[in-house]
Amino acid sequence: MKHRIGAGIAIGLAAVLVSAGAAAAAGGAGKSTVDSTVVRTDAGAVRGTAEATHRTFQGIPYAAAPVAALRWTAPQPAASWTGVRDATRPGNDCPQTAGFLGDAPSDNEDCLYLNVTTPRRTSGRKLPVVFFVHGGGFYSGSARLYGADRLTDQGDVVVVTANYRLGVFGFLANPALGGDQSGNYGLQDQQAALRWVRRNVAAFGGDPHNVTLVGESAGSVSTCSHLAAPSSAGLFQRAVMESGPCAVTTEWPYQDGGNWYPRARAVAEQEGSALAQRVGCADPATVAACLRAVPVATLLEASAGGQGYGPVYGGGLLPISPAQAVATGRFNRVPVIQGTTRDEHRMFVAAIEQFTSHVVTVDDYQNEVESVLGAADAQRVLARYPVSDYASPSEALAAVWTDRAWSCPALTTDRALSRYVPTYAYEFADENSPWASDSPPPSFATGAFHASELQYIFDDEQFPGPATAAQHQLSNQMIGYWSAFAHNGNPNRPGTPDWSRFQGSTTTVRSLTPNGIRTVDLAAEHQCGFWSSIDG
Repeated sequence: MKHRIGAGIAIGLAAVLVSAGAAAAAGGAGKSTVDSTVVRTDAGAVRGTAEATHRTFQGIPYAAAPVAALRWTAPQPAASWTGVRDATRPGNDCPQTAGFLGDAPSDNEDCLYLNVTTPRRTSGRKLPVVFFVHGGGFYSGSARLYGADRLTDQGDVVVVTANYRLGVFGFLANPALGGDQSGNYGLQDQQAALRWVRRNVAAFGGDPHNVTLVGESAGSVSTCSHLAAPSSAGLFQRAVMESGPCAVTTEWPYQDGGNWYPRARAVAEQEGSALAQRVGCADPATVAACLRAVPVATLLEASAGGQGYGPVYGGGLLPISPAQAVATGRFNRVPVIQGTTRDEHRMFVAAIEQFTSHVVTVDDYQNEVESVLGAADAQRVLARYPVSDYASPSEALAAVWTDRAWSCPALTTDRALSRYVPTYAYEFADENSPWASDSPPPSFATGAFHASELQYIFDDEQFPGPATAAQHQLSNQMIGYWSAFAHNGNPNRPGTPDWSRFQGSTTTVRSLTPNGIRTVDLAAEHQCGFWSSIDG
């Protein structure tokens, strides 16, 4: 079965509920109501909307439109304005093709906007800030998809979501575009948005010195990249990484479709030069100007929708890879929550089946494993994961890549992080997680698929949200854990099962299920001992 697919048929996860007292205080004594829908930023005033419990401000520019001569440059300051700017609608999505989960296509490069959701009632103290970086494989997605009403209301936090340049627009590396400074424009956008938070979030009730950086999928890879980036030091005080383990290097199976994990600069520049050739910009003397004149649609088509263009390490923003930085302790040391979903790769198998209109067969399963791992290792893997142990070849294939590309690298990441910083490890494991609203049901049970946890935190446009009483309870518990972490750097709060720090000598993590918060041996569940004998 041949296919090309990036990693980001994905999306994101964040925080809420600090303590039993904070939950009661959210609408109670000692708090006053902030009625104004107008807030002044350093570039001008914005008018948002007010609900009973929170205020929302959308489409606030945090940098200039990266168009014309500003395409493939570091983000520049947004122009100031007079009067009051309308902030009741989100800004444009960054350029991308239509996505698997219903993401709308966009060809508009004027897209560097952010959204702020803040409690309407306040005691006067500045609240923790949750800064969420969306997923989408670095080639799709948008901040507008993640409504933060529940997160803000229950967690007593200010939530900021931001767009950033994607695909070839955000991560093209080419010497003509600035030497070793090229290739990480999307990460620089995220830094610019975090600096906007530092300058402006106090006006929205947030504490600029208590920021939790949260990312899912490509957002998690971004978050790990900021841990590794010296220039991101001090922009956040805690980090949450969901479904994008720092330790992944070559485990992602679809290398022919482009790897969404950080790439070495030499590799990225070769890809950038090839892209320039494909769009007719071969003359070294005019490459930069030529590329900046190429239409958006042409660049999206030439780069397969921007797939395979992720962060670049080796000089510039990332001197070394995030995997190496975490493994050696050379990263910005802040408390971390890190984890994955139990059935991550079922999302990607479902996507491939939908794109190809072909359901995985036994032969497909065997051929794919062999094409990625080689004949000798494939025989060992197929013996370890026989189709007869699963309801379908699709589920068998998903199990192989879930274990190799997600769960075991997550355990490696937990072990590395825990040597240096407080680390809280989890696995989201609701086997009945609701499937995406606008995507047809796959041929197999999707379980706790990649991105399935987002709907338990956000009002996510792409998912219907918790359906049962037990799922709603799980949502509240997760919101409680994540928001307590944003407040205190520790996910524990009264009334929720204790979540102990991960210890490098163990292989157990918190399992988040509708049937209770449990402990699971991640190494045993996902056969990490076996995979270490394959991958070394």
